[in-house]
Amino acid sequence: MGFPFQNVDLIRFDSLLSEDERLVRNTARQFVEDTIVPIIEDCFREGRFPRELVPQMAELGFFGANIEGYGCAGMSNVEYGLVMQELERGDSGIRSFVSVQSALVMYPIHTFGSDEQKNKWLPELAAGRKLGCFGLTEPGFGSNPGGMTTRAVRDGDSWILTGEKMWITSGTIADVAIIWAKVTDEDDRVRGFLVETDRAGFRADEVHGKWSLRASVTAGLSLQEVRIPASNLLPGTGGLKSPLMCLNQARYGISWGAIGAAMAVYDTARQYAGMRKQFRNEPIASHQLIQEKLVWMLSEISKAQLLSLHAGRLKDAGTLSHEIISLAKRNNVWMALESARIARQILGANGITEDYPIMRHMMNLESVITYEGTHDVHGLILGQHITGIPAF
Repeated sequence: MGFPFQNVDLIRFDSLLSEDERLVRNTARQFVEDTIVPIIEDCFREGRFPRELVPQMAELGFFGANIEGYGCAGMSNVEYGLVMQELERGDSGIRSFVSVQSALVMYPIHTFGSDEQKNKWLPELAAGRKLGCFGLTEPGFGSNPGGMTTRAVRDGDSWILTGEKMWITSGTIADVAIIWAKVTDEDDRVRGFLVETDRAGFRADEVHGKWSLRASVTAGLSLQEVRIPASNLLPGTGGLKSPLMCLNQARYGISWGAIGAAMAVYDTARQYAGMRKQFRNEPIASHQLIQEKLVWMLSEISKAQLLSLHAGRLKDAGTLSHEIISLAKRNNVWMALESARIARQILGANGITEDYPIMRHMMNLESVITYEGTHDVHGLILGQHITGIPAF
C-alpha cells in the first residue's frame, strides 16, 4: 500500500519560494504521484528502468532544466533543485537518470563543447530522443579519478580511446558517452570526448545483482581502440577540473534529491504512527519515543531545506562555492539515510516489506552516500577548506 503524500513544511518553507518555484515543484510532484509512485515498487523488484517515462519527463522540461536555449526549459537553479527533490521522493534511481542526463551529459556539452556539438546534441538530449552517460570512474579509481588509466591518442584526424569505466548510470541505454581520458601527447592532461556508443570497440555491460538503485541502469564500459573524429573532443576541457565541475553540478542536485527521499520516509512513518495502535489501544504516535523520532526527522529535513535553498540562491547569483556543495551533499544524504533507518524502526517489521517505500529508499541512499564523492571524501574537502591542509 502507499500513502498520499503530505507536504512536509515545518518552517513555512513554501513562503521562501516564488510562485514560479512552487509551480515547478508542484508540477514535478504531480508527475511523481501520477506516474512514478504507482509503478516504482514493481520496477525496483524487477530491476527495470521505466524508460517509457522518458518522453513525458522530456515534455515537462526535466532534462537540462537549468540550461538556456537548445530546447531546454531555462529554469533557475532553485527550480531545478526542486525538480530533483520531487523525483527522488519517487525514487533515487529516477533522479539519478535525470541528473546524469542533465548535469553530467548536457552540462559538459553546454559548458565545454563547440557550437556544432551543442547544436547537434543538446536539442536531442533535451527532447529525450538521445540519452547519454558519463564515464569518469574506473574499476580501480573511484575517489581518486586523477589516477585513471583510460588513454586518448591522436591519430591524424582521429582520436583513439582505450580504457575501462565502471558504475556508469545509463551505460547500456546511452546513445553518447562523455568519456574522460588522459591525452598521451599532452602530458596525460585529462580531456573530455563525445563517444557515440555504436562505434566499433565500444561495449557496455549492465551490472546485475544490485541491492540498490535497482530501477536505474548501471553499467561497465569497455573501450578497445575506439576511433572517433577529432571534432569529438570537447574543446573547452582541460585537466581534472573539467569533470569535477560536472560533478559539482550533480552534487548540487543530489543535495535536493536527498531531501525528497527523507520526505518520503518521514511522511510514511508519520502516517503509520498515527494509525498503528499498541498497548492501551492508542496510536503509537502518542508515545514519547515515537514523537522524538518524528521530531528528529522533521528537524533535520527543515535544516536541509534551508541549506539547499541557500545553495540554490547562491548558484543563481553565480557565487556558489564547491565547499558549500560538499556540505549540502554530505549533510543532506546522511540526514536522509538516518531518517530512513529511524522510519524503519517506527514501522517495526512492516518497515522491511515492499508495502512501504522505506527499505527501497534506504538501499538507494546507500549508493547516494557513496557516489558523486563519498561522505568521507566530502568531509576531507571541507577539512581542507577549514584548515588549508589537504588530507587526501
